Amino acid sequence: MKERNLLKNNGVQSLLASLACIVLGLFLGYVVLLLINPAGAGEAILTVIKNFLTYNKPASQMKYLGNTLVKTAPLLMCSLSILFAYKVGLFNIGAAGQYCFGVALCLYAALGLKWSWLPCMLLALLGGALLGGISGLLKSYCNVNEVISGIMLNWIVLYLTNMLLTTVKEATSPYTMVLTTTNPSAVLPSLGLGKLFNNNQYVGLSIPLALIMAFLVWLVLSKTKFGYELKATGFNKNAAKYCGMAEKRNVILSLVISGALAGMGAALLYLTGYEQWQCSTSSVPGMGFNGIPVALLASSNPIGTIFASLFISYIQVGGAAMQPAYSSETIDIVIAVIIYLAAFALLMRGIITKAVSGHKGKEGAAK
Repeated sequence: MKERNLLKNNGVQSLLASLACIVLGLFLGYVVLLLINPAGAGEAILTVIKNFLTYNKPASQMKYLGNTLVKTAPLLMCSLSILFAYKVGLFNIGAAGQYCFGVALCLYAALGLKWSWLPCMLLALLGGALLGGISGLLKSYCNVNEVISGIMLNWIVLYLTNMLLTTVKEATSPYTMVLTTTNPSAVLPSLGLGKLFNNNQYVGLSIPLALIMAFLVWLVLSKTKFGYELKATGFNKNAAKYCGMAEKRNVILSLVISGALAGMGAALLYLTGYEQWQCSTSSVPGMGFNGIPVALLASSNPIGTIFASLFISYIQVGGAAMQPAYSSETIDIVIAVIIYLAAFALLMRGIITKAVSGHKGKEGAAK
């Protein structure tokens, strides 16, 4: 009886749905590898699963685990961005552009203006909030769908970013200057965390800060009047309006906060010095889009996004270790299949709920 009651719990159903999608995604990824190169498929999928454990030395394991955590922080922020807007019934596909704008502003401030890390991060946050606010205003007062405005802004911001960061790129390459040597004051503080990961220079403030933001988003959405109004607006805007809630304000504020989270995510990656921006890139960063399956895998739970973003980053970093047995294109396909299946968590949860309800109905008929 207790087991049946446990299965009726929404949290348990969400967890089971997420785990089922992860297993199914890994299985289909393995099938893809079998079709391309059967001989090395088993070893390759194990490499993805093992990630940092493929290294024999504990010191190397800790260092590469640190790299996974560094990549998790911005992905977590982007998933929180998607989730926050989704709670108000909005699909913020513009998170990719807001993340991109955050990259532009924080790197230009760090490399061009020589600012320290805190104002660089705040500028990235404000840049993302500005783009989110534009989509929110267009949605509220011009009835422009946020998906349309988000997609348009994504491409506009991409080329603006390339133009701006060309002024701070290396003379002999399309990449921006190295942050750690150009302006060390703009690098996020280590807080001594790097020592725990074999002196990994990239591990630092970004990880605990992303965790704190996930908790704050959960707190705002679950424990405040403002969060209740946002969710009520998401359920039914007309009902919220007639209950005295400012539905237009809620839409704008939700997209402003959503954009700020994505912009901050960019700062949490690029201000570590882990990556340099390629000024000749012709595609919007995938980090913002990857936040979508993370939010779905977590069933739109802010705390769940911590574990979902860790899993996606874990898979992505582990997939890179499949070279040279598989080409980079093949690796991208396999990782995309796994991430794509992760987005079916809500569908899987519906199947589990239906199965549990059906079992309950049969029991009632038997009695």
